[in-house]
Amino acid sequence: MVTDMGQEKTYIVKLSVAPVGWHRHPNGGGLVEDTATVATTAFVGPGARVLGSAEVYNCAKVRGRAEVSGTARVFGSAEVSGSAEVSGNASVYGSARVFECAEVCGSAKVFGEAMVYREAAICGKAKVFGSADVHDYAKVYGSAEVYGSAEVYGSAHVYGSAHVYGKAWVLDRAKVSGDVQVYGSAQAYGAAQVYGAAQVYGAARVFGDARVFGDARVYDSARVYDSAQVSGDVWVYGRARVCGRECVCGDAEIGE
Repeated sequence: MVTDMGQEKTYIVKLSVAPVGWHRHPNGGGLVEDTATVATTAFVGPGARVLGSAEVYNCAKVRGRAEVSGTARVFGSAEVSGSAEVSGNASVYGSARVFECAEVCGSAKVFGEAMVYREAAICGKAKVFGSADVHDYAKVYGSAEVYGSAEVYGSAHVYGSAHVYGKAWVLDRAKVSGDVQVYGSAQAYGAAQVYGAAQVYGAARVFGDARVFGDARVYDSARVYDSAQVSGDVWVYGRARVCGRECVCGDAEIGE
């Protein structure tokens, strides 16, 4: 019997009666809809909810005011917290963390040691894994993949079948789409657009209002910026600079 009134009040709040069709999870006291499945080894905090046909199992944690719904799954040692939402048929697993006001929806997957936070969204069939970070207002969707130790942030969008990996950064208002690959320690930022089947890699930078598309390659320490455009089968490499309103297309090679 608990004699300390403060402890007794806390105990009662945790075990207060759940609404009809819901129950409180024994490990954490969070609300679980009767249609959902939550393992006793998992944790659902007092302000969190698991509903629909969602599943939370292994040692996964749902904390804060986070919500897991639809047919979503959270498992392994993953954590969903803050006001984050995992919905649809999405999966969060491994040691991944989704927190603050982030959203993972559709059939998206976040796993490994990846982190998605602030107001970032991972949707569609997108995957974020490894030790990748997606944060701020960034969006990763379509069948895009962000992995390795890559970062996508600001208001950047990565979509289509794009791959961003290694130590690459996509930030600000940059858009990376199509069958693009951005990797190594490359960066796309500002209002840059990289699309088609282009590749940006090494220590290359694409920024400003620049566009790189088609089958173009920008690599080594090359820079494409301002309102420049690089397209077709062009290769820009070494310490080359394409800038201003310059437009390079066809089969050209530019290197220093």
